[in-house]
Amino acid sequence: MSQTPWITVSAIVAAKPETVWKHYTQPDSVVQWNQASDDWHCPEAHNELIEGGRFDYTMASRDGAHRFVFGGLFGALNPPFSMDYTLDDGRQVEVRIESVPEGSAISVRFEPESLNSLELQQQGWQAILDSFHRYVMRFS
Repeated sequence: MSQTPWITVSAIVAAKPETVWKHYTQPDSVVQWNQASDDWHCPEAHNELIEGGRFDYTMASRDGAHRFVFGGLFGALNPPFSMDYTLDDGRQVEVRIESVPEGSAISVRFEPESLNSLELQQQGWQAILDSFHRYVMRFS
């Protein structure tokens, strides 16, 4: 476990937790929102949404210059309210979805990696969560 404090990003989505969960976990939805900026996309998403199941989300620059797989294993799953997972590099991630008067509060808490600044990581993960929020709002 990292000595650096974990980073948390969050959003309020005007949708029920069940809707938030569905769009956060279904591969056909993940490919629609899983990018931090318009010059990146997620052309492939695969997961086995069970404890110990694997997920692999391909992240690629739209110009084709860069590509990597964001992957790992699911830990505890409590649909539609929480999931934990471990990334391939061993870092832990916690996703929490809470019913609030406005719809759902979603927060993602994660162990930072050591290559990029904490600020850059927070901005990148928040941008992805903001993209998720915009995607879900299309259905409201």
